[in-house]
Amino acid sequence: QVQLVESGGGLVQPGGSLRLSCAFSGRLFNWYTVAWYRQAPGQERESERELVASITNDFATNYGDSLKGRSTISRDNPKNTVYLQLDNLKPEDTAVYYCNAIEQYLGNYWGQGTQVTVSS
Repeated sequence: QVQLVESGGGLVQPGGSLRLSCAFSGRLFNWYTVAWYRQAPGQERESERELVASITNDFATNYGDSLKGRSTISRDNPKNTVYLQLDNLKPEDTAVYYCNAIEQYLGNYWGQGTQVTVSS
């Protein structure tokens, strides 16, 4: 069974930075594409989550428009962990950030999320 645990969220001032971590437990981590999504306040449905960034099993990356240029995704396969570096944060980046791992034969999994609040 796969479990994803996000960490690293918190309160940060505008212009600040955070590094989020997604720790994967289970088998075959390096087969999965892992992505970060976010869900802004007031958005209730999982379908409203917005892609922030993704990284494939061969380290190809893709970024959503909202944080492009201000975010960097990376993965450390020996540590079964994916990181999301967030820079120059803005109040509109306030959201719950979720980790997702997907592989076409092994399944689609979500973590519980980590809150990021950008406020002075």
